[in-house]
Amino acid sequence: MSDVETGRITTDIPARMDRLPWARWHWMVVVGLGTVWILDGLEVTIVGSMSDALKPEGTGLGMSNFDIGLAGATYVAGACIGALFFGQLTDRFGRKKLFLVTLGVYTVATVATAFAPSPFFYLAARFFTGTGIGGEYAAINSAIDELIPAAYRGRVDVAINGSFWLGAAGGSLLTIPLLDPSVVDAGLGWRLAFGLGGVLAVGILVVRRHVPESPRWLFIHGREDEAESIVRDIERTISDETGERLGDVDETITIRQRRTIGIVEIARTVFTLYPRRTVLCFSLFVGQAFLYNAFFFTYGDTLSEFFGVKQTGWYLAIFAASNFAGALLLSPLFDIVGRVKMITGTYVVSGVLLAVAGLSLGSLDATTLTIFGVVIFFLASAGASAAYLTASEVFPMETRALCIAFFYAIGTAAGGISGPLLFGWLIEKGVDQGDVTVIAVGYYIGAVLMIGGGLVEAFLGVKAEGQSLESIAQPLTAADA
Repeated sequence: MSDVETGRITTDIPARMDRLPWARWHWMVVVGLGTVWILDGLEVTIVGSMSDALKPEGTGLGMSNFDIGLAGATYVAGACIGALFFGQLTDRFGRKKLFLVTLGVYTVATVATAFAPSPFFYLAARFFTGTGIGGEYAAINSAIDELIPAAYRGRVDVAINGSFWLGAAGGSLLTIPLLDPSVVDAGLGWRLAFGLGGVLAVGILVVRRHVPESPRWLFIHGREDEAESIVRDIERTISDETGERLGDVDETITIRQRRTIGIVEIARTVFTLYPRRTVLCFSLFVGQAFLYNAFFFTYGDTLSEFFGVKQTGWYLAIFAASNFAGALLLSPLFDIVGRVKMITGTYVVSGVLLAVAGLSLGSLDATTLTIFGVVIFFLASAGASAAYLTASEVFPMETRALCIAFFYAIGTAAGGISGPLLFGWLIEKGVDQGDVTVIAVGYYIGAVLMIGGGLVEAFLGVKAEGQSLESIAQPLTAADA
């Protein structure tokens, strides 16, 4: 493999992909690739809901509140490492190979979690489950943005990332019967919940096998004949599905083909060519990662420890439904109103409301805390989903997967590992003192980070709506780059 130039071509493939009308073929891409976020939501929710089931020595694993927070941090740490490891492989070996491999890693690890005999084994299985999911974020966001037409890219990406909450809602409802000892044995219920993730993953794998490699990745890596064949098949399929004749395009791009792009070139791209975009993505990812991983990983524990809720599933399902509704209903506005206005608004307003929730925490109960969460995260879910859209859009194609992985890992390490650990410690301290307001400091930190991310978007955001990926960030291999 080499990063030297292997050829030079002029192609119209990006323009042809962007001018396609929406058709059933695009839904196949959405189902095959986007449903992985349902698995992630299922995983995170099960951990949050299963906290009480994991604590007993006999039926569970004898884990403490801190252990539960550590399990969340371990999962996120695995996701960070997996994103970086698989992200570079995605840019090097292609989107399709890696989104099949990463799904396989997830499947094996989540099934292993179901058979965990000890806390240590459980933590290790959670780490590798996170590794698979982190790799998925890099491979899937890259493939989706390169296969979806420019006019629909914003709404599709935001809605797909928001589908995390379908998994969260499903996981919440699933835990209700599985945690009921009169329905399922207490030592078996939580294991069945984790095993279900593996079953769903196999179903997704069946659909995913039919999703093609990204033509954009292929022609840059010297495989233009394969790219042309795939695009012709897509065009023929969509013409048959819609009954429309596709118009010709006259926009082309000339590419200096390479088999691989060196890590030094990628680093120079991120830190030298696009420093403002680097700051932007870092701010967005840190804010949303701390907010979600801190609040949601420990939400079930908060309800049970401070408000005496025995079955947290119903509360979590309502909370999750509002998150998905926010991403789904607000997603078209990211193409219509624009990225900058929508991301700024969702980040700042949700941050302000979270600060208000922290100030009011002493007077809230399980119901009113959930209502606060429903309103805050209806907005925050759309903004957080748009963080992934931003990282995927604003850097050159050759670095797309690794850039997503880089910002996901850095932002999540800063917010997603420290958040669960901080909240786990705050919950234990609050339980000892009998005071729920102890955890308000976590809310304040999340609020500051979200408001800060929104303000950075207002000044540094990129107006990418309706634009081709190549016009937002010129490929490094473009002849005039």
